[in-house]
Amino acid sequence: QVQLVDSGGGLVQAGGSLRLACAASGRPSSRYPMDWFRQATMGWFRQAPGKEREFVAAIRRSFLTTFAADSVKGRFAISRDSTKNAVYLRLNSLKPEDTAVYYCAADPTDSGSTYSQEYNYWGQGTQVTVSS
Repeated sequence: QVQLVDSGGGLVQAGGSLRLACAASGRPSSRYPMDWFRQATMGWFRQAPGKEREFVAAIRRSFLTTFAADSVKGRFAISRDSTKNAVYLRLNSLKPEDTAVYYCAADPTDSGSTYSQEYNYWGQGTQVTVSS
């Protein structure tokens, strides 16, 4: 089984920055290669109190294609280090409305989806709080 561990959240003032990290371990099943992480789409989602979970950003295996929600474009950047089975989310120019629990997610089929239903594995979440 796959385990994802999120870290890096915290309390920051508006305009500040954070870097979230997600470490992956394990393997989805025997039909996936040992280096399945290199072939997966990795995503970040967030959920604010009283709101539904929403897509933030994702990075595909193919040409390391990245995409992000309109609300974070130009401020957040996703990256990955397949040698470490890790994915990162750099959060810049933070706003109070970015306050949420941020979750790392893995889609071993590399669908490149923005829908949470396509992601099979999830981290435990890391809290980001932005004060005004």
